[in-house]
Amino acid sequence: MVAQDTAAPARPVPERAGAIARMRAEGHPLLRMMGFLWEYETAVSLTLLFLIASSLLALVTPSLIQQVIDRAAAYGSPSVLGLYAIGVVLVSVVNGACSFGQRYGVAYLVQGALFDLRNALYSHILHLPFGFHDRTRTGQLISRMTSDIDNLSGFFDFGLTGLVSMTITFFGAAFMLFRMSWQIGLLGLGIVPPLVVVAFRGSNTLGPRFFELRRQFARIMSQLQENFSGVRVVKAFAREEHEVSRFRLELDEFLRQRMGVVRAFATFMPLMDFLTNSGTLLILGYGALSVINGQLSLGQLVASQAYLMMLTGPVRMVGFMVVMGRRASAAAEHICEILDATREVVEAPDAYDLPSVKGEVTFDHVFFGYEEGSHVLRDITLHVQPGETIALLGATGSGKTSVINLIPRFYDVSTGRVLVDGHDVREVTLHSLRQQIGTIFQEAVLFTGTIADNIAFGKADATMDEIERAARMAQAHDFIIEFPDGYQTHVGERGITVSGGQRQRITIARALLLDAAILIMDDSTSSVDVETEYLIQSALNQAMQGRTAFVIAHRLSTVKNADRILVLDAGVVVQEGTHDELLAVDGPYRRIYETQFADQEEGEAV
Repeated sequence: MVAQDTAAPARPVPERAGAIARMRAEGHPLLRMMGFLWEYETAVSLTLLFLIASSLLALVTPSLIQQVIDRAAAYGSPSVLGLYAIGVVLVSVVNGACSFGQRYGVAYLVQGALFDLRNALYSHILHLPFGFHDRTRTGQLISRMTSDIDNLSGFFDFGLTGLVSMTITFFGAAFMLFRMSWQIGLLGLGIVPPLVVVAFRGSNTLGPRFFELRRQFARIMSQLQENFSGVRVVKAFAREEHEVSRFRLELDEFLRQRMGVVRAFATFMPLMDFLTNSGTLLILGYGALSVINGQLSLGQLVASQAYLMMLTGPVRMVGFMVVMGRRASAAAEHICEILDATREVVEAPDAYDLPSVKGEVTFDHVFFGYEEGSHVLRDITLHVQPGETIALLGATGSGKTSVINLIPRFYDVSTGRVLVDGHDVREVTLHSLRQQIGTIFQEAVLFTGTIADNIAFGKADATMDEIERAARMAQAHDFIIEFPDGYQTHVGERGITVSGGQRQRITIARALLLDAAILIMDDSTSSVDVETEYLIQSALNQAMQGRTAFVIAHRLSTVKNADRILVLDAGVVVQEGTHDELLAVDGPYRRIYETQFADQEEGEAV
């Protein structure tokens, strides 16, 4: 593809089969997500060693400070003081090195795991069937890829390491306090239960408020997305002030909820500070008396304050950790909902590549339904010779789109068979099948990139000559070369750089570039002007030459030029024949012609 010369090479996606298998296994969603971390076993082990070493060295520092105070005072020698000071510095240096190793290791683990997770999730979403995307809002999928993974990132980055570090610190600090004095140890542990109660009450209060705040933020973002994407409609109907008022209401609600979170913090944090300070005061008072009575040294009193902070610090973080864990668990559930969605259309284990086809298509007593127990197509039997053009007519919901969706196997039949050149589409690989079918959807979708990129979307190795040849066939070459950059013109978001008719002809060129024997198209030109409609229709006529074509017809010219017309009603073919044959008898086609096509024929005659 032409644009590949300037595009940056994509980072290869690692195959994490073990992690993906664990994600899809039974178990708690959060544990399933952690399967990606376990893929980095060596890094996990080294990071854990650094984490443990750093936590233990942090426990050593107050004891060394105690020795500095007590030993230096006992010996009254600057050299002794300097010796212990050097010890404190060395421990700090080693601790700093371990902390660096821990932080770097955690960052490597988390970012690597999230990289793999995003790739696995993105790949899974793209491979899910059309039915899943029909049922699922795009905003939900984007939320899974962004905010939910961000919640997991915070939990993996801080939650898991914090859990290990806080556990070591809490029990280590308690041990050191008891080692100095069992009375001080009991006083220190005495403030733990009320701190735990306050922390859990805080988490139970803050947790729901955080979730509601996130939902409100999502509503704000949804409104922003709608209004920014539909800004032309807003301005055309002079609804700017109305939308600003709606947005202000949403912001007011967000502010109200945000202040509720602030009030909760303002209530619980001072309460925990009060409990911590009360414990500090008790230990300080008891320790001072013990120092006076000779039961405790001054260094031990100083060290006890440091160990008390290490003891209460993890307890104070319990509530925050609970909230973080709940958010991560909810995010994991959301992601697992996507990962557990089944690929309804899957390749058979012994699927083979479809050889080059001539374009023969057969529907053999096909029944199809989007939901089990209901059918939108009933006993469709059809044989199409290579090069035939089949026009599909019928009211909305008659089953036209369902018929054409079964040929490239966007969905699977409920019963019966769809054959291409005698090959059951369920027995061949999806790639080899769809590479031989050119599909032109009713909505002309372009991607950010150049016009050449978009034409060559289905054939990445296409040469510039092939791209230009397809564009000429699609009646697109003339307007493309009028752009200053020609085929290297960049298409803006949603293709707004080009007009609707131009977008449609680019998508036709995209389908023609495949040089497929079978074309599937929704012949929709009702939203363009007469001149553009003529150009698009000319492109479609050019596209169908020598190919088997299935067209959902909206224009009389397409219907009249078709080799056969199928009229569907409630999933059943009620009429079949040429334009003249069907018009000669009283039936559904004549009624469709009189209501939809008669005016078009008069216009063409004029």
